[in-house]
Amino acid sequence: MTTETITIRVTPRIAQLFRIAPQEVQQKIELLINHQIDAAFDSSETLTALMTRISHIAQARGMTPEILQDILNDND
Repeated sequence: MTTETITIRVTPRIAQLFRIAPQEVQQKIELLINHQIDAAFDSSETLTALMTRISHIAQARGMTPEILQDILNDND
């Protein structure tokens, strides 16, 4: 598979976590991001449906309103 590099803005904490993550974890994250971006541009899925789907996935993986709030409040 041919790939290209793009730049996206993330919090410093996320950038640091990604940099120190093992290569295998980085590859999994890249695949997840590829999938999410591809899904975001899929015209058959509305933004609301995409957001709902992502929310359900996050909840299934343990995301709680408290964790999300902590991430959003993180100014590091």
